[in-house]
Amino acid sequence: MMFQHDEPVLELTDEQSWKLLEKSQHGRIVLTAAGETDIFPINYPAHEGKLLMRSAPGTKLAEATINENVLFETDGITSDEAWIVVIKGTARILQSGDDIEAAEKLGLKSWIPTLKDFYIELKPVQLSGRHFNLGDQPERY
Repeated sequence: MMFQHDEPVLELTDEQSWKLLEKSQHGRIVLTAAGETDIFPINYPAHEGKLLMRSAPGTKLAEATINENVLFETDGITSDEAWIVVIKGTARILQSGDDIEAAEKLGLKSWIPTLKDFYIELKPVQLSGRHFNLGDQPERY
């Protein structure tokens, strides 16, 4: 078991949530602009308290540019346990040469064979995580 607890749900500390973020490499980012909300699967590294993702020109990049407020979610599940981490934060398109050079050193590769020349940094403002012991619903008495 990843976390030991007797109750079905454990609210994770920020430290526990970051450990899960650092072990995972995929999640979903939610972006909103001009009244439209979109969700995108992404891969990322967690580095120095932030997440980094890549993007090609398109909806994801445009929405992150228009509205810096984002949500991010990652999770995992096995036969007997599951977990979820949600970040409310801000997105920033990296533009300085130093920031881009530092991002490239992390070795973030695209999942698909497309050019993704832009880096987006996600800085958490609020972090929440939960761990679940899976099992059957209890009987009502």
